[in-house]
Amino acid sequence: MNKKIDIKTVEELAHLARLEFDEAGKERMLEGMNNMLKFVNKLEELDTTSVEPLIYLTDGFAEAGVDKTILRNDVVHQKLKLKDAMQNAPSRDSDFFKTPKVIDKPS
Repeated sequence: MNKKIDIKTVEELAHLARLEFDEAGKERMLEGMNNMLKFVNKLEELDTTSVEPLIYLTDGFAEAGVDKTILRNDVVHQKLKLKDAMQNAPSRDSDFFKTPKVIDKPS
């Protein structure tokens, strides 16, 4: 699959993601996206017929000689007080940020 992304596709994706680019920014995005596609195209050249799909991230540990997954304990740190977090919010309701509606409910 040797597809290329054109500037129209970049503009459509930017609209969907609610991003705005000047012409130079669109060109940089176009170049970056096409570079990603080149990388994917290169990966598609690999023969993966004998490679089993990875279902769990820990599947490869046994082959690497690791007996178990080592997890750290979660530690909660209160770094930012609510009052401080809300002070720069352009719109808020009590203890919540208010954002513009971006998804419509189906009727």
